[in-house]
Amino acid sequence: MASNGANGNKSSSPAFDSSSTIPLWLDGKEVKLSSTFDVVSPVDHKTLYKCSAAVEEDALKAVAAAEKAFKSWSQTKPSFRRDIFLRAAEEFKKRKDEQKHYCSTETGAAESMFAFEHNLAYEACLSVAGLIQPASTSSMPVVAEEGASAMVLKEPFGVVLGIAPWNAPNVLGLRAFLQPLAMGNTVVLKGPEAAPATYWALASIFHNAGLPAGCLNTIYHRPGPDAAKVTSALISHPAIKKINFTGSTAVGSIVASQAGKLLKPCVMELGGKAPSIVCEDANIQTAALKCALGAFLHAGQICMATERIMVNAKIADEFKAALKGTMDQVFGEQGMGVPQLVTAAPVEKNKKLLADAVSKGAKPVYGDPDHHEPSKTKMRPVIIEGVQPHMDIYHTESFGPTVSLYVVDSDEEAIAIANDTDYGLSSAVFTEDLRRGLKIARQIESGAVHINNMTVHDEAALPHGGVKKSGFGRFNGLPGLDEWVRTKVITWKD
Repeated sequence: MASNGANGNKSSSPAFDSSSTIPLWLDGKEVKLSSTFDVVSPVDHKTLYKCSAAVEEDALKAVAAAEKAFKSWSQTKPSFRRDIFLRAAEEFKKRKDEQKHYCSTETGAAESMFAFEHNLAYEACLSVAGLIQPASTSSMPVVAEEGASAMVLKEPFGVVLGIAPWNAPNVLGLRAFLQPLAMGNTVVLKGPEAAPATYWALASIFHNAGLPAGCLNTIYHRPGPDAAKVTSALISHPAIKKINFTGSTAVGSIVASQAGKLLKPCVMELGGKAPSIVCEDANIQTAALKCALGAFLHAGQICMATERIMVNAKIADEFKAALKGTMDQVFGEQGMGVPQLVTAAPVEKNKKLLADAVSKGAKPVYGDPDHHEPSKTKMRPVIIEGVQPHMDIYHTESFGPTVSLYVVDSDEEAIAIANDTDYGLSSAVFTEDLRRGLKIARQIESGAVHINNMTVHDEAALPHGGVKKSGFGRFNGLPGLDEWVRTKVITWKD
């Protein structure tokens, strides 16, 4: 049954408390299910509320609603969709405090992290609204045959499955459905069990902005066996025509393999092992700050987080001193404090990676690998050096508050280490010589290279995605919108 009044909630006060159940959005209605799971805050470890737990039957209802809505939504004019997205952007502004409450209590995000990703989501609404018209425009190429013409049309795929993560839930949740919707598709959004209220708010904002019923449907499920059943049911449904997934490489490979067997295309944004190369002519203070922020923002729980720093030997000692000072200032007791992680699992993973590296000869540059916080979901940042290929942390994405530092003798050595990974999502180069920076950037195998900036970088106008096991396809900008249309050629005799 539909919940009372939440659909019309335009205030900044939270819509849920410990007695609430987060509903699904199905065919424009908020539907509470009798089957639920607890949503526990990583901050105080208390139960925030319950969340409706979908099973295969609910997933099929979501697809049916999206399939029905596609018939009319696909025929709407770009200006109609544009106006909805512009109204949604204003809703984002109005409900910022409410969204901050959900995000901080569900994922433990610091205010700075929330502000960063919430603004990205707001800007994405405006950017996509402005790009819908040119992205939807068909073309008439000149054909070889005399007295003949041709047209290339852009058409939506149909129902899209979006699978999005918890770590930057506003912007990553938004892009999983905003760009497909913009091009006339309808969406089933499978949100993470860790942040259901945040995803509920995203759908609420768009429904309040005038999105027709059935265009956006949300699904959550219990962790464990239900995940595989519900996800497989969605991927295999004949009405699902394309899939976008943001998350780990391990899960992404499963999703892509299931889709591949059914010849369904995917957009995948997966894990990373982002390198930052610090040349001897770099501004050392700038490099130290950007490397520290890039590595430890949101406790390193960002796919673009700096995982490896390659610093030229000529400035290594000076850079290490600057990095330590920056860490004390930014992440010390007077700064951001001890990073908060989403569960105890990533803390345990990072501790294990550090223990393995230290046991094999790596040494800490900053922080204590053996330190334990009273809270099992908090961990102090650690920087280690002397990391070698036989250590687990050399190849494994830590996705937590650890970073490895390498001292190198040349740009060539730094580039070789940067590329010695299965991943290629984001990277950075620090140098005062732009030509040198561009030369290095062209040789790094990565979807993005940021010169004199941190590896964590995202904005609505720039295509975002990876190479190698960091994924394929692109979000954002015109390339991100082109992912959600297929072309049809029509020819005729004049």
